[in-house]
Amino acid sequence: MVEKKRPLRILFVGSEMWPYASAGGLSRVMSYLPGALMRTGVDARVMIPKYGMIDTEKYKFKKVVMGLKVPTGKIDKEPMIICNVLSHQLPGSALTYFLENREYYELRANVYQYADDHIRWGLLQKGVWEFIRAYDDWVPDIVHCHDWHTGLTANFFKQTYRKIEKLDNIKTVFTIHNLGFQAPYDHRFVNPLDEDNGNREIPDILDGEFAKLNSMRRGIIYSDLVTTVSPTYTKEILTKDYGEGLDELLASVKYKLVGILNGLDYDDYDPLTDVNITQNYKKGEWVSRLKNKTALQQQFNLKKGNDIPMFGISYRLTDQKGLNLVTDIMETIINEFDAQLVVNGDGEAIYKTYFLELYKKYPQNIGLNLVYDEVLPRQIFAGADFLLHPSKFEPCGIVQMEAMAYGCIPIVREVGGLADTVVDEENGFTFSEFKPSSLLLTMARAVELFRHGEIIKHMRAACMEQDFSWKIAAEKYLRNYKKLVGTK
Repeated sequence: MVEKKRPLRILFVGSEMWPYASAGGLSRVMSYLPGALMRTGVDARVMIPKYGMIDTEKYKFKKVVMGLKVPTGKIDKEPMIICNVLSHQLPGSALTYFLENREYYELRANVYQYADDHIRWGLLQKGVWEFIRAYDDWVPDIVHCHDWHTGLTANFFKQTYRKIEKLDNIKTVFTIHNLGFQAPYDHRFVNPLDEDNGNREIPDILDGEFAKLNSMRRGIIYSDLVTTVSPTYTKEILTKDYGEGLDELLASVKYKLVGILNGLDYDDYDPLTDVNITQNYKKGEWVSRLKNKTALQQQFNLKKGNDIPMFGISYRLTDQKGLNLVTDIMETIINEFDAQLVVNGDGEAIYKTYFLELYKKYPQNIGLNLVYDEVLPRQIFAGADFLLHPSKFEPCGIVQMEAMAYGCIPIVREVGGLADTVVDEENGFTFSEFKPSSLLLTMARAVELFRHGEIIKHMRAACMEQDFSWKIAAEKYLRNYKKLVGTK
């Protein structure tokens, strides 16, 4: 039980956090959710590795624990990996701890994609418990871990660290961000002899057998609470179609499974104050918004015209996003409606090649940027009429929320978080069957209503009225945290 005289203490653990180290949407969750919880009175803190990419000139770190000995195997036994723990806090953000190790973090240019990633995440997960054990000033009530990179944290605790008196009351939470990624290998192609059922003891992190563990499976098994990033995705992963081989396990622990929709920082994504767009505007100022569409057409040398329907794509170009549906019907949309498409994003070669060829064929209808750009997504949201987001599956999706904040109407498939945030012909357009014809009919329906300006204005206004703020998500997490720490 948590003492009533002090706030609830939560330590978030993950592989990345914005703005220190950001490779995807996970980093935003690791930043915004703890910040929102702090505003409810929670003492929320974060722990990530101290990567070499982190600007030590910009962020002045404080020393917290020096010479932290992290055992690679049995607790208090050799060999040990020596680490330091530093801290930094941005205004309005959670105090962040950084696990410092030269070999595994500081000498690496990127967050991911190293042959020894399993060791790097193993070090972080054991390092968390050793840090809490060694640090006298603060002990969390809950350690909240995110995605497979930290899926073994609860397993380490149950196997070893729970026996330490200082730590024995700590509860663990594990959030599934994407069940499609479960381990440092592709779980779909595993030799049956190497399959990890989650029951055997964790080997030394330097042992080759450690790389064979399914971290996602173990996070689900050993954590006290398991959350996903949207209510609909929580239901979907209990089925064989979306369960990625873990549907039966998830069904067996359904009692501790909760879906909480990710949020959006509306101070950051505000078209009235965003310095990255050509013309600022608020809900109802549609003439001002059109200046951003014109600017986007000029930027990509597209045909000028407010009456031309413009679709936008701004996310990683992968099969998961349903782009094989887009490739089947996009030429028809262009030819039938003289529509425009602005594409922003890196990704799989097959889709980059397709959009490049499409651009060569229709240079006045296609705007193309196939490298990372931090500003362009906001310009697309502010200028395009529709966001094209027909995902095969989507645990939550943040892009549709960002687009709606700018009055860009999403066209989505009814899956995961997309189904939880978009209502057909109210704040977007939806379809259910994963077929090119379904997307084609939905886009045609959107263009037809686009020609009826008043209807589209109402839909734009509905988009901008949505509230997916982190405050709402934080309140839901807090209710679940309180239930957790109130149990024996």
